[in-house]
Amino acid sequence: MSDVLAFAGVTVRRGPSTLIEDVTWEVEEGERWVVLGPNGAGKTTLLQIAAARMHPTTGVAGILGEVLGAVDVFELRPRIGLASSAMAERIPGDEVVGNVVVTASYGIIGRWREQYDDLDYARAMELLKALGAEHLADRHYGTLSEGERKRVQIARALMTDPELMLLDEPAAGLDLGGREDLVRRLGDLAADTEAPAMVLVTHHVEEIPPGFTDVLMIRGGRVVAAGPIPLTLTAENLSETFGLPLLLEQHGERYSARART
Repeated sequence: MSDVLAFAGVTVRRGPSTLIEDVTWEVEEGERWVVLGPNGAGKTTLLQIAAARMHPTTGVAGILGEVLGAVDVFELRPRIGLASSAMAERIPGDEVVGNVVVTASYGIIGRWREQYDDLDYARAMELLKALGAEHLADRHYGTLSEGERKRVQIARALMTDPELMLLDEPAAGLDLGGREDLVRRLGDLAADTEAPAMVLVTHHVEEIPPGFTDVLMIRGGRVVAAGPIPLTLTAENLSETFGLPLLLEQHGERYSARART
């Protein structure tokens, strides 16, 4: 497989519950995808499969030219950058921010006995600087605001120069200023031709960064629509995805939605 992601008929069941059902989806190099849907739609489950941290019950999940079930996931995972709340909860509050980022080189959280060279630290600082967080390098992670933590998590996810970047609700918990700052920085990252393919999960069209190319809309574990944002992100598809009549407005490269009255 040459696609970054190539899912064919992917279904995940847990006991009597079906989390996602018959999902077919392809992500190619250079694409920036948004996965959009309500709570419980299956978005995080989809991202866990893309991160090689969950296997489908049925169907085929291709990731970076490999097939889950036929590849050592511990060799595959370092090629994938992941920023999620589950990952963030594992970061010790007393860890220094510079170490939070640099330890991604070994795929661990928290310094132990491993050794890093000047190039490792230089890359960590470069990433923190790109995200406006270089001044936090010597701070303890537990002292950061939620917005600062999000930027550090993204820098960490980029540390290994991944081929695929996965962002699970990166703006969750942020105030308006923090959200807008993060969306702008993600837009800058999306515009970088050297950046990896990206998949961002969100509930809100307001959180779609400029430069993102495609959208996958999901409800009840099933795909409602998928394709280029200008063609696929419509009021009709949005209303079906969220289960109520919605109006969609475009503001340059940004979007907003509200209930139809």
